[in-house]
Amino acid sequence: MERGRVLVLDDDSVITMACKRILGAEGYDVVVSNTGKEALNQLGKDTFDLFVSDVRLPDISGITVLKESKIIQPKTDVVMITGYPTMQDARESIKLGAFEYIEKPFTPDFMVNIAKKIFDKRGWVLRQSFINEFKEYVVPLRGENPHVYYKEGLWARPVGDGLWEMGCDLRDQMAAGEMMFVDFIKDMDTVKSGEPFIRLLSSSGTSVELLSPMSGEIREFNLKANDVLSSLAKDHLSEGWLLWLVRVIPMEI
Repeated sequence: MERGRVLVLDDDSVITMACKRILGAEGYDVVVSNTGKEALNQLGKDTFDLFVSDVRLPDISGITVLKESKIIQPKTDVVMITGYPTMQDARESIKLGAFEYIEKPFTPDFMVNIAKKIFDKRGWVLRQSFINEFKEYVVPLRGENPHVYYKEGLWARPVGDGLWEMGCDLRDQMAAGEMMFVDFIKDMDTVKSGEPFIRLLSSSGTSVELLSPMSGEIREFNLKANDVLSSLAKDHLSEGWLLWLVRVIPMEI
């Protein structure tokens, strides 16, 4: 599985081929350049997630390449490598937006760990963006309010003012990797324990009825549920999240 696109710039073909072999074995799509001009042209044509550049180059200063790369692709993370490290170059690199400044030679494990660190950081940013957009419509697996009922992917929890949320564990429902769609049962104003309250439709055409874990008077449906599912399916952010579907006032039926 391809993890991301990486551009490696070094005038030493031993270094570029080593990075291509090391990172390629980890699933990264790696492109190499031997001159600063060639690398900048490549950045102008294609999109990269990570740019690894030598500081000393035969045609252009690596620091200049870093500066220009941030203009061409400001969101691309940059790692500067050098066989002649100086504090001045390190400070300038970080000032211009480099993520790391490392000394050659480096071990294969070291380079892999640097790449993973960058892509893990990017994953965290994606998660934060997701949380900011959908935080009212998803529930962290480990939140302040305990989940007092949890069975076969269904759960309920108190949220205050007499209200309870009921929903499903996204990891259970999306385990097959299919796109899911929430179909709210029309004209419902109450739910009864053990009876259907939501339908889940899959991209393959199958339908699953979710049985309510408790009885109650419906106060609110999660009308953003399908937006959340679409985002999760695209960005693979389902781990650790529960999707609430309805809020109810408990009642005896």
